[in-house]
Amino acid sequence: MDPVFENFDLYVDGFLTSLSIIVVAMVGSLLLGLLIAACRVSPVPPLRAFGTFWVSTFRNTPLSVVLFFCAFGLPELGINRTFYFFGVLGLILYTSAFVCEAVRSGINSVSAGQAEAARSIGLNFTQGLRFVVLPQALRTVVPPLGSVIIAMFKNSAVVGAFGVGGDLWSTGQTLTSARGYETLPVFIGVAIGFLLITLPAGAVLQIIERKVAIAR
Repeated sequence: MDPVFENFDLYVDGFLTSLSIIVVAMVGSLLLGLLIAACRVSPVPPLRAFGTFWVSTFRNTPLSVVLFFCAFGLPELGINRTFYFFGVLGLILYTSAFVCEAVRSGINSVSAGQAEAARSIGLNFTQGLRFVVLPQALRTVVPPLGSVIIAMFKNSAVVGAFGVGGDLWSTGQTLTSARGYETLPVFIGVAIGFLLITLPAGAVLQIIERKVAIAR
């Protein structure tokens, strides 16, 4: 494990960069996924069609292809940003489709009578979804949504392969290819870095799941 200790500062910087990718992508994919889920259950046919198209497209497209399009396709359309931006954007777009389906399954688990009751007291679709349906649905979707988020944490390693730079995966590549360190100890350090992110996150999600179960 000498490569890890000798380059500990690089691992710390890589850990913080990977953590920033994960946090930004998690917030973005949750917000976008909720929006797409609202489109999926909307009474407006064009919105439902858009939601269905979005989910079908990104759920059936490999993450590497989404990242490739963001990193190399968007600049061809005149959108020029950093690889960090493109990497996070691709991860958000990809993960949002899975968040959408997790949330939609929770919405479908709420009794139709709840939505009818919301309409009977004068709430429109958006208000009923926000104040009546979603608060109940989000309790149900904590376990599947947690799995999606943990998967996104691990998928963030793929983002490093597209030139983001400075993250844990890029740190491992730099140490093995540019500095000649042995691959096994270097990537054991990378794996430990990701475990330091995913294990605490999994523990927090389990706590939230237990609290939600009690509340129900």
